[in-house]
Amino acid sequence: MMHVFSFNRIRRSALSAVIGFPFFLSGCGEAPESDDAQEEAGTPVAAVELVRRDLSRQLSTSATVEPKSRIRLAARTSGTLEAVRVEEGDRVEAGELLAQLDLSQEKAELARAEAQKEQAEQEYRRTDRLLSNELVSPSEYERQRTNLRVAESERLLWESRVAFGRITAPRDAVVTARYIEPGEAVEAQETLFELTAMDELVLRLGVSELDVTHLERGQTVPVRLDARPDLEMEGVIRRIFPQAESSSRLITVEVALPRDATDNGVLPGFLARVRMPIDERPDVIAVPPSAIGEDGDEHYVYVIDDDRLHRRTIERGATRGQWTEVSAGLEEGEIVLATNPIDMNDGDRVRIVGWRG
Repeated sequence: MMHVFSFNRIRRSALSAVIGFPFFLSGCGEAPESDDAQEEAGTPVAAVELVRRDLSRQLSTSATVEPKSRIRLAARTSGTLEAVRVEEGDRVEAGELLAQLDLSQEKAELARAEAQKEQAEQEYRRTDRLLSNELVSPSEYERQRTNLRVAESERLLWESRVAFGRITAPRDAVVTARYIEPGEAVEAQETLFELTAMDELVLRLGVSELDVTHLERGQTVPVRLDARPDLEMEGVIRRIFPQAESSSRLITVEVALPRDATDNGVLPGFLARVRMPIDERPDVIAVPPSAIGEDGDEHYVYVIDDDRLHRRTIERGATRGQWTEVSAGLEEGEIVLATNPIDMNDGDRVRIVGWRG
């Protein structure tokens, strides 16, 4: 190593003699900037200028249009279908006859019960007159009165069984399914028709537990349909189910569509979409979450003023994506350090080399 050093020194001396001035060996790169120079120029940082932002949460979900209620009409007695008066798609009114069972036997029994009741009435009236003249005992009078009550009960029984043969609509609705044909034999409790109340259509939305706390009964909801993109509707939250689904952890929110939705071409099965702001925060000051430091229970940021950092205590609000609300401590138009403030100090000189937001 000593020989190498001596050789280099001799070579430099020779080069100096040839070109006429001292030759100094320098490195390939520039000399590093001194700490004082760096302090004078300032630490390069990214900053953000504070503006008002909308940090409202957006609820975006979809659901299928459904009728609020479907009615599955079942036979109340066994029998053979004598007539079926409606088909799928027919609109029916409350009390309208949909089908008739052949109940000839039940009608005959009803006629017999009515005759027995009439006979019991006559016996009761005759006994009542005799009792007033003390020609019969009170016990005989009570026996005839009981016979009349039994006959009346028997008549009501067969009258109700005959009525069971008439299948009527319980409310205004549309027939969406028919499971029977004339001449078929049906059993009691067998389903005959399905009716749908088309004037009460609903959406049953699955909403997360974070969002459902910002919804309430009676709140309006904007609804758009894929099948009718030109149609704008406002639904109303009808009810919020009391618990979440065990599998999805979503809570069902039922939204009632306007009563004229069917008249506007809306049908069960259409896909509806809901997009609306919730937990509205439309005009707030916000900074990147990385700009906020923690010191115990205190939160702070660094405001940049005259190329120097000034620590400012703040109150944090909600975080929405890349922004965190600052509810107190900052004003619109101020410049804030946008990067992690942990390694910075109050009064440090900085120079802004990039902007966020």
